Amino acid sequence: MSNLADASVQSDLDIAPLLLPARVLRNDAQALKAAHELADIARLQASRRDRQRKLPWSEIEQFTRSGLGSISIPREFGGPQVSFVTLAEVFAIISAADPALGQIPQNQFGILNVLLHSATERQKKQLFQSVLEGWRIGNAGPERDSKNTLELKARITAKGDSFVINGQKFYSTGALFAHWITVKALNDEGKPVMAFVRRGTAGLRIVDDWSGFGQRTTASGTVLLNNVPVEAELVVDNWRLSEVPNTQGAVSQLIQAAIDLGIARAAIDDSIRFVRERSRPWIDANVERASDDLYVIADIGKLKIELHAAEALLRKAAKVLDQVSAAPVTAESAARASIAVAEAKVLTTEISLLASEKLFELAGSRATLAEFNLDRHWRNARVHTLHDPVRWKYHAVGTYHLNGTLPARHSWI
Repeated sequence: MSNLADASVQSDLDIAPLLLPARVLRNDAQALKAAHELADIARLQASRRDRQRKLPWSEIEQFTRSGLGSISIPREFGGPQVSFVTLAEVFAIISAADPALGQIPQNQFGILNVLLHSATERQKKQLFQSVLEGWRIGNAGPERDSKNTLELKARITAKGDSFVINGQKFYSTGALFAHWITVKALNDEGKPVMAFVRRGTAGLRIVDDWSGFGQRTTASGTVLLNNVPVEAELVVDNWRLSEVPNTQGAVSQLIQAAIDLGIARAAIDDSIRFVRERSRPWIDANVERASDDLYVIADIGKLKIELHAAEALLRKAAKVLDQVSAAPVTAESAARASIAVAEAKVLTTEISLLASEKLFELAGSRATLAEFNLDRHWRNARVHTLHDPVRWKYHAVGTYHLNGTLPARHSWI
């Protein structure tokens, strides 16, 4: 598959499937090994990509070729179906190297989970197989100027035996890199559906206009749809998810939390490295090295403890998801998974923000120089953690334990 140029607008360009088949990983150990190999490469130029807003085309290609894009596909469809514990750790590993690289495929995994619970068997077979062959899935769900993230203005209208879609999307993470663009729209009955549009389809334009100060290289910009045709068999009735207990929100949030955890790991690692190698000790500390300052030592210890707490809760939440998914999902078990993930999401959000802010206090003024670009950790943490407010996580956890209130069924809990 050839890389596309980093242009401001990508339209009428068809990304073909990989010329060489993507590898199919067979187990959790292989997935973790592939994640570490990708992270080792991605880390080398992550800061430069952030500074120059250079999109990680080659790194995304390696992600796909390595087989990481299909690790959650069920065994019955030819995938390895790794555990949620492994899935979370894969995203944390990659995001510690480059959180933009972690965010780009996050929607692919959320959408694969949606297919598992709402697609027909024929749709599952076709779409899962395409991912196994190296096709990537991008998102075109959220919209600007809507009342909230659930409101849709995009419309999909029947036209003979097929459909056409009209609308405008934003926050379309992964779309610029994708072969399938998943578009959420209301059908003629006013129900939300998810259509899979092939890259290069007439009327589809993908605009790289993401200007956020963090997660700069995710290309989370605009998707424009003008009478875009879509085959009937590629329209998934995802509205069914709201009618039955499911783990859609928990799976989506688990990956979000893993990305934040990766950001925290990187910020703490860079704090330690800078203090050891570059920082000067404070004059009143009466020590030769900044790393011997008692207050710095204590703060690093506190950061590590809070990081390990977040890691433990994320792993616990992933285990709950594994347990819940191993049996028919009930309202109670779905709620248990969502609450476990919400608890983890609180800590991963807070440690990513704290660690990326504390870095400068511990490392000192020199750490603010542009040549080090260490502010990218805070910028990435601040932007990525805005996907859903932590204050509502506290509320969901509290009312669940206090009043037995089950959380809502959507992607943000």
